[in-house]
Amino acid sequence: MSYAVAVRALCEFTAKQGDLDLRFTPSPSAQEGLAGHALVASRRGKSWQPELSLAGDYKELRVRGRADGYDPDKKQLEEIKTFRGDLAAMPDNHRQLHWAQVKIYGWLLCQKLALPEVRLALVYLDIGSHEETLLNEVFTADALKDFFEMQCEKFLGWARQELAHRAARDAALEALAFPHAAFRPGQRDLAQAVYRCAASGRCLMAQAPTGIGKTIGTVFPLLKAAPRQELDKVFFLAAKTPGRRLALDALALIQHSAPALALRVLELVARDKACEHPDKACHGDSCPLARGFYDRLPQARSAALADPRTASLLDKEALRSVALAHDVCPYYLSQDLMRWSDVVVGDYNYFFDVSALLHALTVANQWRVSVLVDEAHNLVERARKMYSAELDQADLAGLRQSVAPALRKPLDRLHRVWRDLQKDPQHDPDAAYQVRSDPPGRFLLALQQASTAITDDMEAHPTRVDAALQRFYFDALHFSRMAESFGGHSLFDITQDASPGAPARSGGRRSFSRLCIRNVVPAPFLAPRFAAARSVALFSATLSPQNYYADTLGLPADTAWVDVQSPFMADQLAVQVVSDISTRYQHRTLSLLPIADLMARQYEEKPGNYLVFLSSYDYLEKLAERFRQRYPQIPTWDQTRRMDETARDQFLARFTPESRGIGFAVLGGSFAEGIDLPGDRLIGAFIATLGLPQVNPVNEQIKLRMGENFGSRQAYDYTYLYPGVQKVVQAAGRVIRTTSDRGVIYLMDDRFARPEVRRLLPLWWRVRHIFNTKQAFSAIDTGTSSY
Repeated sequence: MSYAVAVRALCEFTAKQGDLDLRFTPSPSAQEGLAGHALVASRRGKSWQPELSLAGDYKELRVRGRADGYDPDKKQLEEIKTFRGDLAAMPDNHRQLHWAQVKIYGWLLCQKLALPEVRLALVYLDIGSHEETLLNEVFTADALKDFFEMQCEKFLGWARQELAHRAARDAALEALAFPHAAFRPGQRDLAQAVYRCAASGRCLMAQAPTGIGKTIGTVFPLLKAAPRQELDKVFFLAAKTPGRRLALDALALIQHSAPALALRVLELVARDKACEHPDKACHGDSCPLARGFYDRLPQARSAALADPRTASLLDKEALRSVALAHDVCPYYLSQDLMRWSDVVVGDYNYFFDVSALLHALTVANQWRVSVLVDEAHNLVERARKMYSAELDQADLAGLRQSVAPALRKPLDRLHRVWRDLQKDPQHDPDAAYQVRSDPPGRFLLALQQASTAITDDMEAHPTRVDAALQRFYFDALHFSRMAESFGGHSLFDITQDASPGAPARSGGRRSFSRLCIRNVVPAPFLAPRFAAARSVALFSATLSPQNYYADTLGLPADTAWVDVQSPFMADQLAVQVVSDISTRYQHRTLSLLPIADLMARQYEEKPGNYLVFLSSYDYLEKLAERFRQRYPQIPTWDQTRRMDETARDQFLARFTPESRGIGFAVLGGSFAEGIDLPGDRLIGAFIATLGLPQVNPVNEQIKLRMGENFGSRQAYDYTYLYPGVQKVVQAAGRVIRTTSDRGVIYLMDDRFARPEVRRLLPLWWRVRHIFNTKQAFSAIDTGTSSY
């Protein structure tokens, strides 16, 4: 059995030495890298051969990759590296790694063409100036063969260990049994759909109700499919921390049920949460955990994976323990361990973001991976944020006052170009918000020049930490990257703000603007991510209507669909539509009294724990104040703005089987999904909003862009209706969590009675009464309600 390894992966394992050093970063974007390679290729002669596939064997190793280019006339093999900044500032260990890669390619080429020698060249292309720096040297085939075999020998022991691990893992997975005595109702249907799609190499959209055990019902079948589908890895991606925790718990349960299963599970944590020295820069002159990082990494890697008990769950705490025991950075240790883990649990951004590392590694190493996307209804909005970018003129104004003299000229130039946007013929001086056809080229050039200047300044002062400058720098780079791929999937808009503190031309307030590349349809960006995986299963309790998510996410045409039948019965839940209340913005003040009275009457009829969901904090605060004035005897507690994790835990801790009261929360917030309050911990919910996004100039432009992409008939529904009702169904799903739960939901807005809204509600719901607040309890009093 052979072990396949990419040239880059081999060299990163064997040839990286010294400090972790991020001073020569960030590297050019993927688009910039591709453009740079194309530029170099365009400068070469007709005989130059780009993207040359090469492979070779050494004992159990199969080493493969693509060399950037070969000129047979010159017998010169080239490896192209794009960069920004000062090439002289590149750390030596980076250069050593580049030489190692081109030497490996050099031997593979000599072997393929029977060459006695070859000229190897490193071509460094400056993304800003497009200037090339060429470093070249002639090597004999014998010398390159010796180097190749030396690197392979360094890796061979690890490869044999990985082959043994993979064989033992797959044998245990073949014999793996479901960790529970039986599947829950609906859970087997979900598991079978995930397994079939993994076997056929397709994407799956699975709408499955809360309470059937979706996490274990997706993880288990994918692990069972791994041996036969020759999967290298499984990625479990979640929108929020609770989703990751559920996945880790499910994997721990599976491993506990199968002691012979040696499964390596890695949890990925954001850098700011994993960093041990947030006050220090990521290089050896500043951070002790970066100094000599690559020299100590092999021992840390081995320690993390050698003990099956440790490797079975490398969560945040376990990873930190291993990292600190070997004086290495926990965050960057986790990045290395991605390569050797069987299951990786992390946030959406690790696979779907602009510079997602899991996706990059999958492509570079040609891994066969299957992906699980938890609570996938969140992916539309999350992906929009990933592929949007914003710059604030107020930030630039602040920087111009505080930066070093070397940066003032490029920042002043950017300021002038930004200011001149108001002179553009498209500009409306009276509009607070306006959309332009595309980002202006002159502005993008000035932004690139400012970014280059900041890069040079950071390299010249590596120990200086300027948080505001660094934040603007990364925002500028991201804006430039999004501008490269701007198209009909996004908007370019300008929002005018009036900021206090400085005189304006008119003598009042200085006006600043915000520039935004606002992604509306993430499909063009996500489609290549789906294509890179063997299979992708997206699951949620709210994936209807199917076409909305398929269109906006860019799912393949052959994506399978399963709507798992709910295990819950209609008589478990009384769904009441209150048709004489309007929660529209202009009617909210009038709605406070009838909503408060209805809530109190329900509570008095059946005391217990309830949640009420409102569309905004302002609406919440007004209703909570009115309710406490009229009904001070009923306990209440509120979700507040910018709640931290401790405060959120305290809010949820109020819901106990013995407690009584009403929690006030915002629809779409922390308590509207992803929380589990079974039994008497929650017996009802009042939803005083249809959840529709606010009608404003931004959303109206989004609606226009939706119409351009999917047709005018879909524009309103895709912008307003579907996202709104999805939030309502998610919030309502907090009430019934098990087959023994019983509860009540009040949908308090007349629009819930409309057919186009009713058809978006879960099929198992039986909306038995459409009534007004005066009639609300007559149904209960006469026994015609189910609750």
